[in-house]
Amino acid sequence: MGKKFKTVSLDTMIDKHVGKKGTKKREAFENELRIDLLGHAIKQARQERNLTQEELGELVGVQKAQISKIENSVKNARFETIIKVFDALGAKVNFNVELNKKKFAY
Repeated sequence: MGKKFKTVSLDTMIDKHVGKKGTKKREAFENELRIDLLGHAIKQARQERNLTQEELGELVGVQKAQISKIENSVKNARFETIIKVFDALGAKVNFNVELNKKKFAY
């Protein structure tokens, strides 16, 4: 009577619907995920410091709405603002840049 569902891994589903690792579509998808994690990290750090979005905005010199936008999607935020946010949170920021399969950390 009931349907049996086949269990598949998340990686299998992403391979099927987005593309296999190494393809341009898959790389764009994974980069977007990392960017979204940046906004999540900002929100988590702000909450751990018991700051409201408005209080963090005052520390950075932007409106509460800008902090909300950054936490929800850093894609449209200015890089300078993101750095100021992390600085206001007392967070250490490291960047890894990969160029022609060589990694550079900053």
